[in-house]
Amino acid sequence: MLSEKEESFLAYWAKNREPQKKSFRAFLKGMSVGITIGIGIIVTVSIGWYQRANMEANSSLNPIFLLLIILIISVGMAFIYRNYQWEMKEQQYLELIAKKKKTDAIKHSQN
Repeated sequence: MLSEKEESFLAYWAKNREPQKKSFRAFLKGMSVGITIGIGIIVTVSIGWYQRANMEANSSLNPIFLLLIILIISVGMAFIYRNYQWEMKEQQYLELIAKKKKTDAIKHSQN
């Protein structure tokens, strides 16, 4: 027997599977995580936390290249986050479908 919350999730996910796969909102959440990582990299390089890496960065690192790398990391994180969220919900949906079929089969066999 499925709970009311599980039933509502089944109805929601059956209706919104495809739009959620291309959701821009989840993409933006992942993008913010990637930008946060990029800001952490910039802060680490700029405060000179690791002197040798700081010398190397200052001697051969182009700032535009660094920003391009951070943009690539951000877009990659956004893509991964969106797909991860979708896969988690899809897995939950499939588990609930299997649970529902199992309980229906048990009910049917008892009758």
